[in-house]
Amino acid sequence: MNVAAPGFDLKVDLAEGFAEFFLPIHRRFTPEQQRLVRARAERLARAHAGDLPDYLPPSAATTTNWKIELPAWVRDQRNQMTGPADDAELVVKMINSGAPGIMLDLEDSMVNEWDHLMLGHRNVVAALRGTLAYDDRKRGGSVGIARRDAVIWTRVRPLHLSQAGIVEDELASASVFDVALLAFSLELHELPHGLLLYIPKSESAEEAIFWRDLFAAVSSARGWPGNAISCMALVEAHSLAYEVEEFLYNLRDSILGLNLGRWDYMASLIHFNLNDPHWLLPDRNTIPHDVAFFQNLRTLLPQICHRRGVLAIGGMTALYPSREDAELNARALDALERDKRNEASCGMDGAWTGHPDQNAIAVAQFPEPNQLSFVTPGADLHPDLRPAPIGVGATTIEGTRAAIRTVIRYRKGVLDGRGASLIDGYMEDLATDRIYRLMIAQRLRFPGEYTPRSLADAFDEELDVILAALPPQSSREEIARYRRARLLAEQMILTGAFDPR
Repeated sequence: MNVAAPGFDLKVDLAEGFAEFFLPIHRRFTPEQQRLVRARAERLARAHAGDLPDYLPPSAATTTNWKIELPAWVRDQRNQMTGPADDAELVVKMINSGAPGIMLDLEDSMVNEWDHLMLGHRNVVAALRGTLAYDDRKRGGSVGIARRDAVIWTRVRPLHLSQAGIVEDELASASVFDVALLAFSLELHELPHGLLLYIPKSESAEEAIFWRDLFAAVSSARGWPGNAISCMALVEAHSLAYEVEEFLYNLRDSILGLNLGRWDYMASLIHFNLNDPHWLLPDRNTIPHDVAFFQNLRTLLPQICHRRGVLAIGGMTALYPSREDAELNARALDALERDKRNEASCGMDGAWTGHPDQNAIAVAQFPEPNQLSFVTPGADLHPDLRPAPIGVGATTIEGTRAAIRTVIRYRKGVLDGRGASLIDGYMEDLATDRIYRLMIAQRLRFPGEYTPRSLADAFDEELDVILAALPPQSSREEIARYRRARLLAEQMILTGAFDPR
């Protein structure tokens, strides 16, 4: 739960007039947000009782001839470089990188704490105005934004998160707060393409109506035209995968594309199939990038998106380049090239990257400017989206122990204020942490040779491995944070805290 700073006063501590702007929108949309969160919990409970997600009956969304007109400025999104908005240096470097698209993240790669959130918002506003800069200690002097042609998106916090401490004795929707604060802080003339948002963690087509109405209400309150806010949305939940065409239909006046957020999608697959012993996930880093449960959806998404005129964007490759380790760097860039070539062969129009050394390789795999004409007549629009990972990868006790080390190290990074951490060559964020926690929980639920005899002992032993590898000069405070991280990570597994938060 993100809580505003002690003593925070909405009318004093944010821009003059924001309270009067925000409160009517909050009163209208937060109750609906809370209803949708309850509906999610009920749907997950039904899945655990055997009623798993499935395709919806035919409707106007799937049977009528409607199409979205894609603006010229967004037609080339072969690469969208992403990173946390609370890091000004990274934001400037991403925008200056030459990538056609940039996604500034207020969500998974950033710690959901008030100071980080406010810094992220300030950086986003300054970046969109072109005024953001950082002090370059190596070269000396200030480095600012050198280009204004990048298409800059901002990923706001998801629908299921609440914001405490800004309205007395009430929770507010984090999504509503983020969208309202961005819109209030910016003038339309500062935004060449309007306000561009990325919607994360949606779980149903019904939720698209929430975002549609929120965009309309915020635009109206600002005196903006109805098309002032545009978006892309991530397909990260197994339940949403069955409703992507309906989701597009409900947001057809605002949406320009869908992105397959593969790591959260993998976590969601485990979560919905938690009670199915056939859905035991192998060690994550032994799962091929073209595994059926990804590939079936990766092939479906462009077919639906292109039929309706919008882009289909691929995900992030977790193995990260290294300028210090030539062998790791070569392996990472080779994995990237193979991964993006596969996405392009499925009809995707582009993909995400997180490092500038990935950009040129990613762009080179996708035809310029897009593959909107990539539509297969008679394609199966109802493929199996739940093929069990039987015979895929390896399922080992070593993999379980590696997962335990990762969740401890990731949680330590969170305690240090980092929403994403480079661990053993992989960029781990909230999504991959969630995969590992769910994977460990599932291996406890269905024991095998991959299951530790005692979870507590395994956590203690892997913490000892981590601590033994620390530099001798590590402080007591550093070690204490590792011990705290170990307790938090185990507790989240034991209490079933698997929602993406």
